[in-house]
Amino acid sequence: MRDFAHLLERLAFTPQRSGKLQILVDYFARAPDPARGYALAALTGDLDLRKVTPSLLRALVAERVDAELFRLSYEFVGDLAETIALIWPGQQDGDLPLPDVVAELRETAKADLPGVIAARLDALGPSSRYAYLKLATGGLRVGVSGRLARLALAEFGDIEVTEVEEIWHGLTPPFEPLFAWATGGPKPESAALAPFRPVMLSTATDLDALRALDPDDFAAEWKWDGIRVQAVSDGGVQRLYSRTGEDISTAFPDVLEALPDAAALDGELLIRRGDAVAPFGDLQKRLGRKQVSAKMRASHPAALRAYDLLVADGEDLRGAPFTTRRAALEALVARHAHPRLDLSPLLAFDSWEALADLRADPPDQVIEGVMLKRKSSPYQAGRIKGPWFKWKRDPMLIDAVLLYAQRGHGKRSGYYSDFTFGVWDGEALVPVGKAYFGFTDAELKDLDRFVRSHTTDRFGPVRAVEPIKVVEVAFEGLNRSTRHKSGVAMRFPRISRIRDDKPASEADTLASLRALLPK
Repeated sequence: MRDFAHLLERLAFTPQRSGKLQILVDYFARAPDPARGYALAALTGDLDLRKVTPSLLRALVAERVDAELFRLSYEFVGDLAETIALIWPGQQDGDLPLPDVVAELRETAKADLPGVIAARLDALGPSSRYAYLKLATGGLRVGVSGRLARLALAEFGDIEVTEVEEIWHGLTPPFEPLFAWATGGPKPESAALAPFRPVMLSTATDLDALRALDPDDFAAEWKWDGIRVQAVSDGGVQRLYSRTGEDISTAFPDVLEALPDAAALDGELLIRRGDAVAPFGDLQKRLGRKQVSAKMRASHPAALRAYDLLVADGEDLRGAPFTTRRAALEALVARHAHPRLDLSPLLAFDSWEALADLRADPPDQVIEGVMLKRKSSPYQAGRIKGPWFKWKRDPMLIDAVLLYAQRGHGKRSGYYSDFTFGVWDGEALVPVGKAYFGFTDAELKDLDRFVRSHTTDRFGPVRAVEPIKVVEVAFEGLNRSTRHKSGVAMRFPRISRIRDDKPASEADTLASLRALLPK
């Protein structure tokens, strides 16, 4: 457990991606099986443990620590697991192998978990306590994505990460066949039908950059405001993956039913009622669900808008040019003819200026911009500059007033970095969103100083601030919401500018924000 705790500490305090990669490669080289496999599974989110809830941990610490002391400590630290690890009484520094911890958390009955966890916290030192709690709750927060962890494994074994990702869903922790392959053994055969194939990604562009390219070399289509998915049907097994390879099949059985056999399609997951595409907020109501009721399927019917074909009739088409894949996709969709599967149409344009006019006035407000794909390009995994581009619409902007602030996590735990902002509704400010990025490190420090010097009230880890600081908020879309008092929910809000030149009285109104809602 100490070695795993040391790994998490180093990852959390190493900001550079290359540094994190090297730390993981070194760990895989020195850690034995099955410990390194369980560590990899924890980092990729594939370690299926009995989740320990925050309420359980709060109840445990309440039995050992003064409530006011814990409240003040948690407000300062900003992370529940870290606070408990530091404040838990006792100075033991015991150790327990990581595989034994995993087995214990998996097998312990729910009623026995509090006693088991308390005993482990008594026996471990602060660093190991922190790692133990992060493992138990599943919230590592060390700046390592699942793909980055798999990339580190690939570097450790000098193998292609795309090969790792194509067999990943057929393997289970602690991944001993995978590590055997990385150390010179045979490549594991994928045990999963309908495997995930790493997706091809685009790079951002603008009109000035496009002018250096020949428009005749590219096909264009709308960029829909859903989520990128890969839909695979293989031997009677259907799976739906997010673009990072997460299996989201259980939330969308209506899409699985629409898939042609022996095919892998790339496309956009949408909520579609007839020909109308619903706002992203409707799709969010189905994301992350283990099961979907018949009522939800009827009120929020999902569909796949296909725009590329990776496999057809069992044949891998990824090496073929886009025009060949597109022709095969059009034929497949026409032949299959399912109401939950349609084709993303290509746009007719003869110049970049003509495409700019289309982009500026799309036929539907849920369209985010246009996608450009070089006609000769094969389907290549990863973000390769040149073949595919995304040309997004300019973001929506409002001026809002800071209302509340909360401490961040990880390297931001010492700063107030999560900001709730509001706009005017008559004489009152109404919260309309929350942002925790978009600003520079220097701006973060300025905002943190503002919060500390203008606090008017405290609610646990949250501070209310004097409503005088105006910020420009950029966001990608706006949806109606019954969960928020304002009646609206922003998509991807971020603080794009601090408006110290503007008084709070001149911030935007709720009426002007609602005017941006899709008709």
